[in-house]
Amino acid sequence: MLDPKNIERTRAQESTNAIEKLYISMRHLFSRGFYKPMGVSGETLRKSLLLLRPEIYGSIAEEKIELDGLVYVIERLPEGIEQCQFINLTADEGYKNSHFEAIIPPKRRRNCYRIDKDQMNIEITRGRSEIYDILTHLTFLFIESHKIQERVSLDEGENFTREWLHLEDVVLHQKKISEKEIEVLIVHLGNILGRTFDEVSEIYRIFSTEKRPYKFFDLIYWLGKLAIKEVFEGDKRTVTFSSLLIEEIGHHIYGEIWANDIKHILKEYNLLSRPIHIISANMHSVLNSIYAKGALPKEAENHKGFEIFQLLSNADSKPLQKKVKDYASENGLIYVKDTSGTNINVQIIDTDKINFDVSSFQKENSLDKNPVIIVMDYAFGEQAYETMDELLKPYNSNNEKIHLDVESVSIMGKAGILEGGKGDIMIPSAHIFEGTADNYPFKNELTKEDLEDFGVQVFDGSMISVLGTSLQNKDLLKFFHDSTWNVIGLEMEGAHYQKAIQSASKIRGNISENVKVRYAYYASDNPLETGATLASGGLGMTGVTPTYAITQKILEQIF
Repeated sequence: MLDPKNIERTRAQESTNAIEKLYISMRHLFSRGFYKPMGVSGETLRKSLLLLRPEIYGSIAEEKIELDGLVYVIERLPEGIEQCQFINLTADEGYKNSHFEAIIPPKRRRNCYRIDKDQMNIEITRGRSEIYDILTHLTFLFIESHKIQERVSLDEGENFTREWLHLEDVVLHQKKISEKEIEVLIVHLGNILGRTFDEVSEIYRIFSTEKRPYKFFDLIYWLGKLAIKEVFEGDKRTVTFSSLLIEEIGHHIYGEIWANDIKHILKEYNLLSRPIHIISANMHSVLNSIYAKGALPKEAENHKGFEIFQLLSNADSKPLQKKVKDYASENGLIYVKDTSGTNINVQIIDTDKINFDVSSFQKENSLDKNPVIIVMDYAFGEQAYETMDELLKPYNSNNEKIHLDVESVSIMGKAGILEGGKGDIMIPSAHIFEGTADNYPFKNELTKEDLEDFGVQVFDGSMISVLGTSLQNKDLLKFFHDSTWNVIGLEMEGAHYQKAIQSASKIRGNISENVKVRYAYYASDNPLETGATLASGGLGMTGVTPTYAITQKILEQIF
């Protein structure tokens, strides 16, 4: 009799093989320069994704349309992409200097341009991980579009279901319809999508905006329409990669410009020779932790603990946020808006100018040093290696090599947790790089005990740096969690950051061998729990406590 554990491991192995095939296939298609996602060239990608059945894409392998996955993907792709037959991935090739208006997806900072009614260009400036991300999202989208086509086509595509014709009439004629007519259309869509009235109503509401109340109707129609044209008229959707993108990828073009801009500003403000602490985090928690108390004395008096940060995290707190930013700018903060294309903004904080009398921190560890803190926004996957590697290199100025005195690098990020739930904290002792034999153990200056007093659960162990969070499934994650790897969570950047830090400190001698590292993650989702994946929505206020708890501990150690 077969041991169930062996069956489970086989599923995990199948998933690993599927991920490897996906990446080999995507690299091959990228080198080739173009492919047709629903044609022969895209077959390996489709088959691997259907075999893998990632949690984030829900019911991709079933007949019904996956709705939560659709929301997740559409929020990360440019508006109108469902109408485009041709999708062109390019480097930064000067479109920002043209009359084309940049379209930025709500949940991914990337510039996209609608060239004409049939073509969308997507600018890739964040490395291979971004290409993989887009290609898997597009594969999911096109698989779903073909499910719609199969459910609405009759008689070799010459006739269509009544529900489809009704949807087409509303979308093409941009009709204004009453609440009752909306509900009729939702019933029809339920039949087309294989979903209940409640499920379709909920997704309709999620997609509706003031400008585009019928966005969901448009989306389903155009996804189905392009699949129909593909199947019955031979108008295949095509993804192409520009020559410049193929040439540039992997050469740190944007990371080098980004890092040099930061070093140039450090030199300009006479900060290059000071001790430096680098923090990879969001653009608000370090800023608020250092400056909120001084900028908002009344609010700080009335809001104890992390309450002031919850106040600053509210949607209607823009005036208060502006007060903090203005105060910070007068007390040592230099804001560096990214112009390199990396989409990573930076804050440089001269701690010599902080008024510690009205700060939450005591300046003990750095009394005589007056360090500089560089806060960099989140990188994306492989981009973490590119940016950190370039930032830790010496600065060449007037034929002189100036080494940065980097004392510590702290990484705070969001990650999927494999034990516990949203808002819990993970403290890693090693990063395991998925799909390779690369493992990065390190001494983490942050410990489980440091963060146990904040009312959230804290876990320690190994983290797995995955090739793409949208490709993970339960079988694979369960294997990592239950095996001797002792994996507590998954994220996309840790191994890349540590690779850059280790090579800069231990091999190339760009920074001190004694550089301190801190890693801590807060849980955005638990992919092992049904309905708790990234597609289930953001953290909301749940994220405030872990974010600020980690930030506080990092800053306490620096000061």
